[in-house]
Amino acid sequence: MEKVILNAEIREELGKSKVKKLRENKVVPAVVYKDGKEALSLKLDQKELYNALHTGAGENVLITLNIKKDKKKTERTCIIKEIQKNPIKDYVIHIDLKEISLTEKIKVKVPIHEHGEAVGVVKDGGVLDHTLWELEIECFPTDIPEKITVEVSGLKIGDSIYVKDLKLPQSVKVLNDPEITVFTVVPPAKEEIVAEAPAEGIEEPEVIAKGKKEEEEIPEEGEGTKKEKTPPAKEDKKA
Repeated sequence: MEKVILNAEIREELGKSKVKKLRENKVVPAVVYKDGKEALSLKLDQKELYNALHTGAGENVLITLNIKKDKKKTERTCIIKEIQKNPIKDYVIHIDLKEISLTEKIKVKVPIHEHGEAVGVVKDGGVLDHTLWELEIECFPTDIPEKITVEVSGLKIGDSIYVKDLKLPQSVKVLNDPEITVFTVVPPAKEEIVAEAPAEGIEEPEVIAKGKKEEEEIPEEGEGTKKEKTPPAKEDKKA
């Protein structure tokens, strides 16, 4: 597990207005917690914190806080408990840290990544379904893996990889249900052919059987159609 050293100072600035001014000066407010101890308010340099969070370990990085107070320095080993970010610009506006001991086991979540391309996807057009993205584990802080890489190239359609199939060091204890699916290859979706319905308001034409004569309908007067007049009978001329 990667370790970083992060300089910190005791934070006297409390309250929204004072904390806002800290952020304007590229300073990130922080709080360190430890079971049975009072929380400690700190302030961190924004750039140093950014570099600490962008290592290969990601948010599971081990942080050694170098805390400056009254010209004295103390060190505390911490892990990240929670990060708050600006919803628009995505920079850190507050961070909670948890003080730990390197000789005590802790519970953390580690990201799961796939490696390779499943044969069921490449040859048969299936889809790799990644259902579990983080694995919850328990181990000593120095044994925390940066990530868990799973080989998926041998998966055919219908094949799955479960939590119990993951290969981890003996020093790491998995806390998830062993029967939970991590990866599976599902068949390609079938296209359904849907018959086109007639447009709304348009009726389908009526089929008239051959040999039958359609009766003519004569509209009644007043329906907008002129009624045909019967021609008068011709008078017989006398010789």
